[in-house]
Amino acid sequence: MTNTLPKVAWIGLGIMGSPMSENLIKAGYQVTGFTLEQDKLDRLTAAGGTAAASIAEAVRDADVVITMVPASPHVEAISYGPDGILENAKSGALLIDMSSITPQTSVDLAKAAKDKGIRVLDAPVSGGEAGAVEAVLSIMVGGEQADFEQAKPIFDTLGKTIVLCGPHGSGQTVKAANQLIVAVNIQACAEAVVFLEKSGVDLQAALDVLNGGLAGSTVLTRKKDNFLNRDFKPGFRIDLHHKDMGIVTDAARNVGAALPVGAVVAQLVAALRAQGDGGLDHSALLRAVERLSGAQV
Repeated sequence: MTNTLPKVAWIGLGIMGSPMSENLIKAGYQVTGFTLEQDKLDRLTAAGGTAAASIAEAVRDADVVITMVPASPHVEAISYGPDGILENAKSGALLIDMSSITPQTSVDLAKAAKDKGIRVLDAPVSGGEAGAVEAVLSIMVGGEQADFEQAKPIFDTLGKTIVLCGPHGSGQTVKAANQLIVAVNIQACAEAVVFLEKSGVDLQAALDVLNGGLAGSTVLTRKKDNFLNRDFKPGFRIDLHHKDMGIVTDAARNVGAALPVGAVVAQLVAALRAQGDGGLDHSALLRAVERLSGAQV
Protein backbone atom coordinates (compact mmCIF):
# COMPACT_ATOMS: atom_id res chain seq x y z
CA MET A 1 0.00 0.00 0.00
CA THR A 2 1.33 3.43 -0.93
CA ASN A 3 2.12 5.71 1.99
CA THR A 4 0.09 8.88 1.41
CA LEU A 5 1.35 10.64 4.53
CA PRO A 6 3.70 13.59 3.91
CA LYS A 7 7.43 12.86 3.95
CA VAL A 8 9.01 14.43 7.02
CA ALA A 9 12.53 15.75 7.56
CA TRP A 10 13.47 16.14 11.22
CA ILE A 11 16.40 18.37 12.21
CA GLY A 12 17.52 18.12 15.84
CA LEU A 13 17.28 14.82 17.72
CA GLY A 14 17.90 15.77 21.33
CA ILE A 15 15.98 15.00 24.53
CA MET A 16 12.75 16.17 22.91
CA GLY A 17 13.39 15.61 19.20
CA SER A 18 14.24 11.92 19.40
CA PRO A 19 11.04 10.67 21.08
CA MET A 20 8.90 13.08 19.04
CA SER A 21 10.32 11.86 15.74
CA GLU A 22 9.87 8.26 16.90
CA ASN A 23 6.18 8.93 17.60
CA LEU A 24 5.78 10.06 13.98
CA ILE A 25 7.51 6.89 12.76
CA LYS A 26 5.16 4.77 14.90
CA ALA A 27 2.23 6.61 13.28
CA GLY A 28 3.45 5.60 9.82
CA TYR A 29 5.34 8.71 8.71
CA GLN A 30 8.55 8.39 6.68
CA VAL A 31 11.06 10.39 8.73
CA THR A 32 14.51 11.37 7.51
CA GLY A 33 16.59 12.95 10.24
CA PHE A 34 19.74 14.94 10.69
CA THR A 35 21.59 15.90 13.85
CA LEU A 36 25.22 16.35 14.84
CA GLU A 37 25.51 13.28 17.12
CA GLN A 38 25.95 9.91 15.45
CA ASP A 39 24.38 8.00 18.36
CA LYS A 40 21.18 10.01 17.90
CA LEU A 41 21.13 9.14 14.20
CA ASP A 42 21.66 5.49 15.10
CA ARG A 43 18.69 5.70 17.48
CA LEU A 44 16.54 7.14 14.67
CA THR A 45 17.44 4.35 12.24
CA ALA A 46 16.84 1.74 14.94
CA ALA A 47 13.34 3.19 15.33
CA GLY A 48 12.68 2.87 11.59
CA GLY A 49 13.74 6.30 10.37
CA THR A 50 16.38 7.26 7.82
CA ALA A 51 19.58 9.08 8.75
CA ALA A 52 20.82 11.87 6.47
CA ALA A 53 24.42 13.06 6.14
CA SER A 54 23.44 16.74 5.95
CA ILE A 55 20.56 19.16 6.30
CA ALA A 56 20.38 19.46 2.52
CA GLU A 57 20.03 15.69 2.11
CA ALA A 58 17.41 15.47 4.86
CA VAL A 59 15.12 18.19 3.51
CA ARG A 60 15.49 17.74 -0.26
CA ASP A 61 12.43 15.52 -0.80
CA ALA A 62 10.49 16.46 2.34
CA ASP A 63 6.94 17.77 2.28
CA VAL A 64 7.27 18.86 5.90
CA VAL A 65 10.47 19.93 7.68
CA ILE A 66 10.41 19.93 11.48
CA THR A 67 13.16 21.55 13.53
CA MET A 68 13.79 21.08 17.26
CA VAL A 69 17.02 22.79 18.34
CA PRO A 70 18.04 24.68 21.50
CA ALA A 71 17.88 28.41 20.67
CA SER A 72 17.54 31.20 18.09
CA PRO A 73 21.18 31.01 16.86
CA HIS A 74 20.74 27.30 16.14
CA VAL A 75 17.51 27.91 14.21
CA GLU A 76 19.26 30.59 12.16
CA ALA A 77 22.27 28.34 11.54
CA ILE A 78 20.19 25.45 10.17
CA SER A 79 17.75 27.63 8.23
CA TYR A 80 19.95 30.12 6.39
CA GLY A 81 22.99 29.86 4.12
CA PRO A 82 23.81 27.59 1.19
CA ASP A 83 23.64 24.43 3.31
CA GLY A 84 20.48 25.45 5.19
CA ILE A 85 16.85 24.50 4.99
CA LEU A 86 15.60 27.46 2.93
CA GLU A 87 18.12 26.89 0.13
CA ASN A 88 17.53 23.15 -0.08
CA ALA A 89 13.88 22.44 0.75
CA LYS A 90 11.46 22.32 -2.15
CA SER A 91 9.10 25.17 -2.90
CA GLY A 92 5.74 24.53 -1.24
CA ALA A 93 7.25 22.67 1.70
CA LEU A 94 5.99 23.40 5.21
CA LEU A 95 8.65 24.27 7.80
CA ILE A 96 7.51 23.70 11.39
CA ASP A 97 9.96 25.07 13.94
CA MET A 98 9.24 23.47 17.32
CA SER A 99 12.23 25.04 19.06
CA SER A 100 11.75 27.65 21.79
CA ILE A 101 13.20 30.87 20.41
CA THR A 102 12.50 34.60 20.36
CA PRO A 103 9.25 35.67 18.70
CA GLN A 104 11.22 37.99 16.40
CA THR A 105 13.37 35.12 15.12
CA SER A 106 10.19 33.29 14.11
CA VAL A 107 8.77 36.37 12.36
CA ASP A 108 12.05 36.91 10.45
CA LEU A 109 12.22 33.24 9.44
CA ALA A 110 8.67 33.29 8.09
CA LYS A 111 9.46 36.35 5.97
CA ALA A 112 12.66 34.85 4.57
CA ALA A 113 10.98 31.52 3.85
CA LYS A 114 8.08 33.17 2.01
CA ASP A 115 10.56 34.44 -0.60
CA LYS A 116 11.54 30.80 -1.24
CA GLY A 117 7.94 29.57 -1.47
CA ILE A 118 8.26 27.81 1.89
CA ARG A 119 5.51 28.17 4.52
CA VAL A 120 6.41 28.39 8.21
CA LEU A 121 4.75 27.68 11.54
CA ASP A 122 6.36 28.38 14.89
CA ALA A 123 5.17 25.58 17.16
CA PRO A 124 7.06 25.40 20.45
CA VAL A 125 5.96 22.79 22.97
CA SER A 126 5.52 22.30 26.69
CA GLY A 127 5.55 19.04 28.60
CA GLY A 128 9.23 18.14 28.82
CA GLU A 129 10.79 14.80 28.00
CA ALA A 130 7.91 12.84 29.57
CA GLY A 131 5.38 14.75 27.48
CA ALA A 132 7.41 14.09 24.35
CA VAL A 133 7.69 10.37 25.05
CA GLU A 134 4.00 10.03 25.95
CA ALA A 135 2.87 12.26 23.02
CA VAL A 136 0.88 14.51 25.36
CA LEU A 137 2.69 17.77 24.66
CA SER A 138 1.00 21.15 24.65
CA ILE A 139 1.75 22.76 21.28
CA MET A 140 1.33 26.53 20.84
CA VAL A 141 1.35 27.57 17.20
CA GLY A 142 1.89 30.81 15.27
CA GLY A 143 1.18 31.17 11.56
CA GLU A 144 -1.52 30.87 8.93
CA GLN A 145 -4.75 28.95 9.58
CA ALA A 146 -4.42 26.87 6.37
CA ASP A 147 -0.88 25.78 7.27
CA PHE A 148 -2.01 24.94 10.79
CA GLU A 149 -4.81 22.76 9.41
CA GLN A 150 -2.33 20.92 7.19
CA ALA A 151 0.00 20.34 10.12
CA LYS A 152 -2.73 19.32 12.57
CA PRO A 153 -2.47 15.54 11.97
CA ILE A 154 1.26 15.74 12.76
CA PHE A 155 0.60 17.82 15.86
CA ASP A 156 -2.08 15.34 16.96
CA THR A 157 0.54 12.58 16.78
CA LEU A 158 2.92 14.55 19.01
CA GLY A 159 0.67 16.24 21.53
CA LYS A 160 -2.66 16.56 23.24
CA THR A 161 -3.39 20.30 23.51
CA ILE A 162 -2.82 22.01 20.16
CA VAL A 163 -3.82 25.64 19.68
CA LEU A 164 -3.24 28.20 16.92
CA CYS A 165 -2.42 31.29 18.98
CA GLY A 166 -2.20 33.89 16.20
CA PRO A 167 0.19 35.08 13.46
CA HIS A 168 3.89 34.23 13.14
CA GLY A 169 5.69 34.59 16.47
CA SER A 170 2.55 34.10 18.56
CA GLY A 171 3.46 30.52 19.44
CA GLN A 172 6.82 31.71 20.76
CA THR A 173 5.18 34.50 22.78
CA VAL A 174 2.84 31.99 24.45
CA LYS A 175 5.79 29.63 25.07
CA ALA A 176 7.67 32.47 26.76
CA ALA A 177 4.69 32.96 29.07
CA ASN A 178 4.64 29.21 29.68
CA GLN A 179 8.29 29.24 30.74
CA LEU A 180 7.63 32.16 33.08
CA ILE A 181 4.82 30.25 34.81
CA VAL A 182 6.83 27.02 35.01
CA ALA A 183 9.94 28.67 36.46
CA VAL A 184 7.98 30.58 39.12
CA ASN A 185 6.03 27.40 39.95
CA ILE A 186 9.19 25.30 40.33
CA GLN A 187 10.75 28.00 42.50
CA ALA A 188 7.67 28.09 44.77
CA CYS A 189 7.70 24.29 45.03
CA ALA A 190 11.43 24.29 45.84
CA GLU A 191 10.94 26.87 48.60
CA ALA A 192 8.06 24.82 50.02
CA VAL A 193 10.20 21.65 50.02
CA VAL A 194 13.01 23.32 52.00
CA PHE A 195 10.51 24.91 54.41
CA LEU A 196 8.75 21.57 55.00
CA GLU A 197 11.97 19.61 55.50
CA LYS A 198 13.46 22.15 57.91
CA SER A 199 10.16 22.02 59.84
CA GLY A 200 10.50 18.24 60.24
CA VAL A 201 7.39 17.37 58.24
CA ASP A 202 7.13 14.12 56.24
CA LEU A 203 7.87 15.50 52.77
CA GLN A 204 6.16 12.71 50.80
CA ALA A 205 2.94 13.11 52.79
CA ALA A 206 3.06 16.90 52.57
CA LEU A 207 3.55 16.98 48.80
CA ASP A 208 0.79 14.41 48.28
CA VAL A 209 -1.78 16.48 50.16
CA LEU A 210 -0.61 19.78 48.67
CA ASN A 211 -0.94 18.36 45.18
CA GLY A 212 -4.56 17.43 45.87
CA GLY A 213 -5.61 21.01 46.59
CA LEU A 214 -5.28 24.46 45.05
CA ALA A 215 -1.49 24.27 45.41
CA GLY A 216 -1.46 21.25 43.09
CA SER A 217 -0.03 21.64 39.61
CA THR A 218 1.35 19.74 36.64
CA VAL A 219 4.77 20.98 37.74
CA LEU A 220 4.39 19.39 41.18
CA THR A 221 3.02 16.17 39.67
CA ARG A 222 5.89 15.90 37.18
CA LYS A 223 8.68 17.07 39.52
CA LYS A 224 7.61 15.62 42.87
CA ASP A 225 9.94 12.61 42.55
CA ASN A 226 12.81 14.89 41.50
CA PHE A 227 12.36 16.83 44.75
CA LEU A 228 11.94 13.73 46.92
CA ASN A 229 14.90 11.84 45.46
CA ARG A 230 17.09 14.82 44.59
CA ASP A 231 17.15 13.35 41.08
CA PHE A 232 18.06 16.15 38.70
CA LYS A 233 18.74 14.12 35.55
CA PRO A 234 17.79 16.58 32.83
CA GLY A 235 14.32 16.47 31.35
CA PHE A 236 14.64 20.19 30.69
CA ARG A 237 18.02 21.72 31.46
CA ILE A 238 18.61 24.84 33.55
CA ASP A 239 20.72 26.14 30.63
CA LEU A 240 17.64 26.12 28.40
CA HIS A 241 15.36 27.65 31.01
CA HIS A 242 17.94 30.39 31.52
CA LYS A 243 17.71 31.10 27.79
CA ASP A 244 13.91 31.13 27.97
CA MET A 245 13.82 33.50 30.94
CA GLY A 246 15.98 35.86 28.91
CA ILE A 247 13.44 35.65 26.08
CA VAL A 248 10.42 36.39 28.29
CA THR A 249 12.02 39.23 30.26
CA ASP A 250 13.26 40.87 27.05
CA ALA A 251 9.94 40.42 25.24
CA ALA A 252 8.03 41.77 28.25
CA ARG A 253 10.25 44.85 28.37
CA ASN A 254 9.56 45.45 24.68
CA VAL A 255 5.78 45.51 25.24
CA GLY A 256 5.89 47.35 28.56
CA ALA A 257 4.80 44.45 30.80
CA ALA A 258 6.24 44.36 34.33
CA LEU A 259 7.39 40.93 35.54
CA PRO A 260 8.60 41.58 39.11
CA VAL A 261 8.45 37.98 40.32
CA GLY A 262 9.61 36.65 36.96
CA ALA A 263 12.66 38.92 37.08
CA VAL A 264 13.66 37.57 40.49
CA VAL A 265 13.25 33.95 39.35
CA ALA A 266 15.23 34.72 36.18
CA GLN A 267 18.10 35.86 38.42
CA LEU A 268 17.81 32.72 40.57
CA VAL A 269 17.98 30.55 37.42
CA ALA A 270 21.01 32.54 36.26
CA ALA A 271 22.68 32.12 39.66
CA LEU A 272 22.12 28.36 39.66
CA ARG A 273 23.67 28.18 36.19
CA ALA A 274 26.65 30.28 37.32
CA GLN A 275 27.18 27.80 40.17
CA GLY A 276 27.73 25.03 37.61
CA ASP A 277 24.28 23.44 37.62
CA GLY A 278 23.27 24.46 34.09
CA GLY A 279 23.22 20.86 32.85
CA LEU A 280 20.76 19.71 35.51
CA ASP A 281 16.97 19.56 35.28
CA HIS A 282 15.18 22.81 36.12
CA SER A 283 13.83 21.15 39.27
CA ALA A 284 17.40 21.69 40.53
CA LEU A 285 16.22 25.18 41.54
CA LEU A 286 15.78 23.28 44.80
CA ARG A 287 19.59 23.22 45.13
CA ALA A 288 19.70 27.02 44.98
CA VAL A 289 17.11 27.34 47.76
CA GLU A 290 19.04 24.81 49.86
CA ARG A 291 22.25 26.81 49.42
CA LEU A 292 20.46 30.01 50.43
CA SER A 293 19.13 28.15 53.47
CA GLY A 294 22.59 27.07 54.62
CA ALA A 295 22.82 23.54 53.21
CA GLN A 296 26.02 22.34 51.59
CA VAL A 297 24.97 20.98 48.17
